[in-house]
Amino acid sequence: MTTASSADHPTRRDFLFVATGAAAAVGAAATVWPLVAQMNPDAATIAAGAPIEVDLTPIAEGQDIKVFWRGKPIYISHRTKKQIQEAQSVALSSLPDPQPDSARVKAGHDQWLVVIGICTHLGCIPIAHEGNYDGFFCPCHGSQYDSSGRIRQGPAPANLAVPPYAFLSDTKIQIG
Repeated sequence: MTTASSADHPTRRDFLFVATGAAAAVGAAATVWPLVAQMNPDAATIAAGAPIEVDLTPIAEGQDIKVFWRGKPIYISHRTKKQIQEAQSVALSSLPDPQPDSARVKAGHDQWLVVIGICTHLGCIPIAHEGNYDGFFCPCHGSQYDSSGRIRQGPAPANLAVPPYAFLSDTKIQIG
């Protein structure tokens, strides 16, 4: 006659070991979860770096708007034919930071200029459609940019920066 050993049948002690282990695992996960979750950026940070879409339909020719992306002002200008011709006819050798107009706009969309509205001298915000070049004028120290956002006069060392952007359609762009 064979007798059954305690290993063949679970005992109350085995159940308590399994239950205690499961409770410890759940407790450890509940403790670690907030520590891992707090490493994720908050919603405001994610929104600040997210791409934005801008509808160009309401912007009349010769007008510009200012939007904000990543906390920076972005000027979107609907340039006139005169502004485009003036920007394209400038001798690059006369510019402190030579860059052709074609490198600052998207091909086929010459009428739209998109630049970061922060002066490259000391970070002031220039005023659109001011100055001698029908572009941007920084009132802080007198830097003047043309209608392509290129520095023409004043202490600023470089052109207004062009943010990453793409045309989603003829009337909508995505910045970022």
